[in-house]
Amino acid sequence: MLLMSRSLAVSGLTIWPLAIPMRQKFAHAAAERSISEPIVVAIELADGVIGYGETHPRRYVSGEDAQSVIDAIRGIYLPLLCNLRPANFGEAIEAASSLPLYDDRGRVITAARAAVELALLDAYARSFGKSLESIAGWVSGTRLGPPGSRHTVRFSGVVSGGLPERAARSIRKMRLYRLRDFKLKVGDDLDEARLAACVKALGRGLQNGTTTLRVDANGGWSLEEALDQLERWESYPLACVEQPLGKHCIEDWAHLATRSNLPLMADESLVTPEDAAALIRQRGATFFNIRISKNGGLLPALRLAVLAREHNLEMQLGCMVGETSILSAAGRWFLQLVPDVRFAEGSFGRFLLEDDVVAKPLRFGFGGRWRPQQGPGLGVTIDPRALVRLAQSSPIHLPL
Repeated sequence: MLLMSRSLAVSGLTIWPLAIPMRQKFAHAAAERSISEPIVVAIELADGVIGYGETHPRRYVSGEDAQSVIDAIRGIYLPLLCNLRPANFGEAIEAASSLPLYDDRGRVITAARAAVELALLDAYARSFGKSLESIAGWVSGTRLGPPGSRHTVRFSGVVSGGLPERAARSIRKMRLYRLRDFKLKVGDDLDEARLAACVKALGRGLQNGTTTLRVDANGGWSLEEALDQLERWESYPLACVEQPLGKHCIEDWAHLATRSNLPLMADESLVTPEDAAALIRQRGATFFNIRISKNGGLLPALRLAVLAREHNLEMQLGCMVGETSILSAAGRWFLQLVPDVRFAEGSFGRFLLEDDVVAKPLRFGFGGRWRPQQGPGLGVTIDPRALVRLAQSSPIHLPL
């Protein structure tokens, strides 16, 4: 007797605009925030299973904001979900992969795509009882898969802009928690003093390699300013300099790379596959900073990781400030599937946020260590009461 495969339609989608207070204000050259404003997308299937995704639109990153994300979900992604009826998880992955990165006018919509894709993968993986491990083979054959960077990478501490003494104090506190990798936000008049204070706070660890320090300018410098700063900082044992130049200054990256011995990491300049190709062509970046919300979801992020490995570039798993445990879970899946990730950010949980949307919030442990996710789906359980509690406006229900 043949068993007929079941096919599952999407029955509805709900958009939750949230506002979550942060435990401390976080500032850098491009923005300052004390409240996290994630957009959570819930996709319900015909069998009642609900999957969740999350995104954080940033105008200075992908050009998107909360309203444009909502508009893209309504106008672009919702119609694509209407006829979706995968008979197995492989077909669901294929459907998620086909979601566009651009709207019909050619504008980037990666933040909107990330929330829809994650919710779709979470829902169908749960409904079909599958682990997200199977995504690795679908994306890249033998290049990806467990254990990935599970046993080699730990989560980093991030120090926001501010007074030098405050930055040094933050470093010392995180060292007590045995974090070994650190990132310092730069891009203002206090850069020199703040960097010197952090180098001093880390002490011998920077020299003997037991700790690392990288800096992030968030595109706050011109080419001339970047050349001047990096020339002065070459005496410091910096692991890399993240986004020293503006988002659209791709052609300047190669010039900066030839004039400085410090490794350069692309972040805001790395949003789409076309950005990645341009950076590789210019030979300006040593690192790719891959962020799931920024880059359009887990599948595009994994493809960028494969591209980085093919071109001998190093990788960082980045995060958006204020991510809930939904994106933290997606980040951990990325780390479990991708070998050779050098640095990881995220999984801050209640270290940074006053609240979360899941029953058991994810947070890295002592020394930046973390536990792998287990399926089905993303492996987190949403607390519906938390969504209601943290909503900054009424949820938008979109039946299909």
